[in-house]
Amino acid sequence: MISIEHVGKSYDGGRTFAVDDLSLEVRDGEIFGILGPNGAGKSTTLNMLVGTLAPTKGTVKIDGIDVTENPVEAKRRLCYVSDTPDHLLRLRGREYLRFIADIYGVPADVRAARIAELAEGYGMASELDNQIKSYSHGMRQKMMIMGALLPNPDLWILDEPMTGLDPQAAWLLKKSMRKHADEGKTVLFSTHVLDVAEKVVDRVGIIAHGKLLFVGTVEEMREHFRNNSSLEEMFLELTGENSPLSGADAPEGM
Repeated sequence: MISIEHVGKSYDGGRTFAVDDLSLEVRDGEIFGILGPNGAGKSTTLNMLVGTLAPTKGTVKIDGIDVTENPVEAKRRLCYVSDTPDHLLRLRGREYLRFIADIYGVPADVRAARIAELAEGYGMASELDNQIKSYSHGMRQKMMIMGALLPNPDLWILDEPMTGLDPQAAWLLKKSMRKHADEGKTVLFSTHVLDVAEKVVDRVGIIAHGKLLFVGTVEEMREHFRNNSSLEEMFLELTGENSPLSGADAPEGM
């Protein structure tokens, strides 16, 4: 489980906050989507979760482990796909996957089977012996996803994971996310593609200007905005300047 309590992140000494007093719990066995426009604070939130950014205030815990106080133990429980797939480009695909397996202690016999299965599923079997720098953006994204799936972590954190994927890979990723959650594990991902979230999430959080405006199921959002039939319309209303959920009108428990 993820627990975020009154977390804020400022890059200018506290004058402004990219993430402002955000509190959220993400449960075991669910797919949770963070939706928001570019610059809303989604990536900053995820980077604080995985320990690449330190919060200016507040606490972030993974399975009760404080990410700031015990970062190595917290990171053992998660795998992360960032919003850019341009990592370790000089490695060959197979070398990258073996590197990830070494870090997470995946046994040699288990890793071989998993690498073969993932490479076949994501259409990368013929590319494993090529350098990552030779891959297209979509192929690099597939490799990062394969690396995150390989250790079979308790928590899977994905930042805009559908970017650059072909339809087959996107479908497989959604299927992988559902399977992961159905096994009692957790998937947290960010996106600004509303249609993707609507079809995938168990619960959704809407973030804009660094503030969490809404948390609940898509059905609960529809109930609150009865006149709107699509998540896109609800999203635009939620994140607009005249949002009825901003400030004092936000739902209890947020």
